[in-house]
Amino acid sequence: MRTPIFQIDAFATRRFAGNPAAVMPMDRFLDDTVLQAIAAENNLAETAFLVREGTGNDYRLRWFTPLVEVPLCGHATLASAAVVMERLEPGRGKLIFHSASGPLKVHRANTDTDTDTDTDTYTNKRYVMDFPARPSEPVWSPPGLAEALGTVPVEVFGNAFNYMAVLESAQLLRALAPDMAAIARMDRP
Repeated sequence: MRTPIFQIDAFATRRFAGNPAAVMPMDRFLDDTVLQAIAAENNLAETAFLVREGTGNDYRLRWFTPLVEVPLCGHATLASAAVVMERLEPGRGKLIFHSASGPLKVHRANTDTDTDTDTDTYTNKRYVMDFPARPSEPVWSPPGLAEALGTVPVEVFGNAFNYMAVLESAQLLRALAPDMAAIARMDRP
């Protein structure tokens, strides 16, 4: 199967800025091992794979880091919306992505902030998404979390999808070099 690949910079007002994500529209999802290998080859924070849902106007959306599939990724969802609304279905104003985190609704915001650059016209498109609520509560630090982070958290919160580690300072957070493979093996999807 041949499929296009788009690299989109989310949260950017100029080229080569923001948070990049690969977006790959497909006719059907390939085997998970193939999707994981593609994401590893792309070597971006996330690669979004999207497939049209049935005969409707919705899409099924999945996200893979270079190491694991994740249940939610905001910037890659917005990048996927840009691909659908600008390339696949130009002029479309809203859509729903079905995901492991439930339905994610995205719509185009009204904007008139187009600017010209040297040789191209860069159009600043804005998309709005409602994130699912994921309330968390205090939990015991799961086995291996401190080792994976390289520091002991002050507090740990959790929900069905994630752990959130509270650290002593922003400086400590910036200095982290977490073992992402160890984190991927933890008991959250």
